[in-house]
Amino acid sequence: MPTKLEPGQVFREYHQGIRFKNSLGKKGLYEQNRINERFYAGDQWYGARCGDDRPLVRHNVIKRIGDYKLATVGAAPVTVNYSADGVPNTLELQKHTADRKEQLLAGKPAAAVLEGLSQEEEISLVMNAMSEYFQVTAERVKLDDIRETALRNAYCSGTGVVYTYWDERISTGLYADFSRKTPIRGDIACQVLDIENVYFGDPFNDDIQSQPYILIAQRMTVDDVRRRILRYHGNTPVAKKMAEAVTGDQDMAYMAGDAYQSGFAQTGDAEEGQAKVTVLTRFWKEWDETGTTYTVRAVQVCTAGNGGEALTVRPEWELGVRLYPLAKFTWERRRNCAYGESEITYLIPNQIAINRMLTAGVWAVMVMGMPIMVVNGDIVTQPVTNDPGQVIQVFGGTAEGAIRYVTPPSFSPQFDNMTASLIANTLSQAGANNAALGDVRPDNTSAIIALREAAAMPLQTVQNRYYSFCEDLARIWADFWVNLYGHRSLKVESGGGVWYLPFEAEKYRNLMISARVDVGASGLWSEAQSVQTLDNLFDRQIIDVMQYLTRLPKGTVPNLGGLIRELEKGQESHMPESVPEKGGGISLKTAACI
Repeated sequence: MPTKLEPGQVFREYHQGIRFKNSLGKKGLYEQNRINERFYAGDQWYGARCGDDRPLVRHNVIKRIGDYKLATVGAAPVTVNYSADGVPNTLELQKHTADRKEQLLAGKPAAAVLEGLSQEEEISLVMNAMSEYFQVTAERVKLDDIRETALRNAYCSGTGVVYTYWDERISTGLYADFSRKTPIRGDIACQVLDIENVYFGDPFNDDIQSQPYILIAQRMTVDDVRRRILRYHGNTPVAKKMAEAVTGDQDMAYMAGDAYQSGFAQTGDAEEGQAKVTVLTRFWKEWDETGTTYTVRAVQVCTAGNGGEALTVRPEWELGVRLYPLAKFTWERRRNCAYGESEITYLIPNQIAINRMLTAGVWAVMVMGMPIMVVNGDIVTQPVTNDPGQVIQVFGGTAEGAIRYVTPPSFSPQFDNMTASLIANTLSQAGANNAALGDVRPDNTSAIIALREAAAMPLQTVQNRYYSFCEDLARIWADFWVNLYGHRSLKVESGGGVWYLPFEAEKYRNLMISARVDVGASGLWSEAQSVQTLDNLFDRQIIDVMQYLTRLPKGTVPNLGGLIRELEKGQESHMPESVPEKGGGISLKTAACI
């Protein structure tokens, strides 16, 4: 029998993970990531102590490079296709699946459509529906925003992490009975985690699913923690005493971001219930005695305040899934390390040099335009300003010796050339040349496209890791669906309509479900290319007006649906009942329906 996990052990593992992160690099993972975040945002003179007597110029090369690479890696839309290993998916099965989908989309009852299906046909239909359902779930959880945040985190800190969990509070709009009196509640939700707040049990292993355990550190309000204790421990005197012992703490030195390092966060002036405490959630895989099967379990702990006793917020529970519910995207891999590397770390010296040179250049020009004035106080007794037309009275000597300007040293033009060269070389070495950034004249479009594609080639390995991250996330979602959904219907949006497929999760629980990400062209290029292709097909009379309009990208024509309906009505009103021909005729309206 496995031994019960003590809260103190979880905190010992937490501090062990902190020590490892502090050993990474010269400044440690926490401080380096804070510096990277500031430089990316533009706060590049932080802590320089340069005073306020001169302008501190910034030319944010890091953000220019980062925005280009983030847009390149995440621009292409991705779709997910699920399949079951060991189950054939022939062209004939795909044809039958498409026919069943058309029947469901036409409004035929699901029971009649699913009746008489073979096992292979049923699994093929379910996998197809899950692929469509992925997009429905992605819209609900705002997956585009989640992926964008994870990408930015990966660029600034080296690693982006998305945490999927089961939220019992979500209302699905579905019911477990025909009388619609028993609503089905609970669905998956997603959260982007900062890598500073995620700790891997084996920091030398890059594979997240083979980790012995994973820790997540979160800051929660005292009221929220107390509610959780009473919920999971019961409303007993012991639980109430445990909940009252929880108070706010100042354990914020190892949380992500500068906000937790601010004076306001450190003072702890919030009311007792709104003060925050660090809560640790530990995930691990518990194997049986034979070592052949396992369950994913978790526990949640916190402390009773600053230096207080460790408490169990939520006792050990089984997640009910087979995978760790975290997907990780690494921008640049480190050998034998679970944490990635950020490009910003090694761009910062160039950025500092550029800012210093630009600041020195601006200050030199200002000094040459407004040189230092030397005034003989024995001769000129009144205040002297820079106001034009000022009359200065001179007593006891000549005006030539009373006021003069200090000639500043000459400013070499090579200084400007060196600054421009450093900026250009930094962008070029980072793969963000002028063609990639769009800073060239469009004289030769084909050459520009070739240069942009060549500049994006080094990012192909990063893109591959990003698509693998998307596949990992899709597998985690499928794991939740087949293990926690029970009996409910999957909402599917396809073919311009919505239909629901009855889903019995336990029937597919033992399947080996694979997820494949299909990548399309980037948004702007894809739309322009699609419209041009449709124009060519229409000009050559390969397609008609209706085929042209129904395939236009969304938003190309205002109220496109209304235009299509008007054309359909116009065609029906001008369509003759029949066309005389040899051997009889057929109604064109009937032919159109066929």
